[in-house]
Amino acid sequence: MVVLGFESSCDETGVALVCTERGLLAHALHTQAAMHQAYGGVVPELASRDHIRRIIPLTRRVLEQAGLGLQEIDAIAYTAGPGLAGALLVGAGTAQALAWSLDKPAIAIHHLEGHLLSPRLAEPAPQFPFIALLVSGGHTQLMRVNGVGNYELLGETLDDAAGEAFDKTAKLLGLGYPGGPQLAALAATGSAKRFDLPRPLINRAGFDFSFSGLKTAVLHQVQKAAGAVDGDAQLLDQQTRADLAAATQAAIVDVLVAKSMATLAHTGLQRLVVAGGVGANQLLRQRLQQLCAKAQAEVYFPPVALCTDNGAMIAYAAAERIKAGLIDWQALGTQPFTVRPRWPLAQIDEPLLVSD
Repeated sequence: MVVLGFESSCDETGVALVCTERGLLAHALHTQAAMHQAYGGVVPELASRDHIRRIIPLTRRVLEQAGLGLQEIDAIAYTAGPGLAGALLVGAGTAQALAWSLDKPAIAIHHLEGHLLSPRLAEPAPQFPFIALLVSGGHTQLMRVNGVGNYELLGETLDDAAGEAFDKTAKLLGLGYPGGPQLAALAATGSAKRFDLPRPLINRAGFDFSFSGLKTAVLHQVQKAAGAVDGDAQLLDQQTRADLAAATQAAIVDVLVAKSMATLAHTGLQRLVVAGGVGANQLLRQRLQQLCAKAQAEVYFPPVALCTDNGAMIAYAAAERIKAGLIDWQALGTQPFTVRPRWPLAQIDEPLLVSD
């Protein structure tokens, strides 16, 4: 069967077609990064309006790439949460309207489940069970994934997520939005050894994370180096900014790697999956590949193009749920719908009610 997937939870509009037998058929993605750059972050109203402009042209493009017509689609999946309410409603409304017009089922998908399963779009696909390091937007979590729909939370961030730490530090250093990729690029020209930054909770038992203190430590270093109380990064020379970027990236990666390897050792599992936008970070990939090789463990990453939010992961999650027998897709039909901006993964199988 063929599933059309829509992703519109934040600042990327993603559309994709996935076949349960042939895998990913086509996908298209539009990022709003340039539009939000002037504001230093995502403006929800602007994000929603841009999703409206992009989602239908992207759908046409994906259908053309796959050489399929609308009637050849068997089901339509969409991100129902978590995310920005207005942005989620664009994808949900489009999916439901299209499903109604075609008399096809519409399937609500949890955004984080899409990320968790996305590395299985690559070859070779990781087999269950595995440990997943989920580093996406405002989420940093370690989970044991026993199968589709069977997720056990082992650790999570107590404050800022890793992605937020990248973005907030980038802003302190005077970099644009999105901050993570720009900070990583600047770090490539710096030395991580010049500044001694904290690695919060790295030696504490358990698998939780904390990154808010790291941002504060970077602020203090900027103030000290700039000789200004307001920490004006424009007063720093380029090498100092690069060294701070490198030290920040190293601190974040050290914590992510240490907690991931500790989780593997604790559970006895030999497969680690990394999902989410921070999974595209090259230093993180290199460190995990090196340490997993030493531990005789396997590490899997989604293709770099599928690390950020995308429609492929949503269509794929729906297809996997159908194959696992978790969704009776033929009995779904169209019905009143809602989105859930705050939707804990632990409640993934609870019905989405219009009153939500």
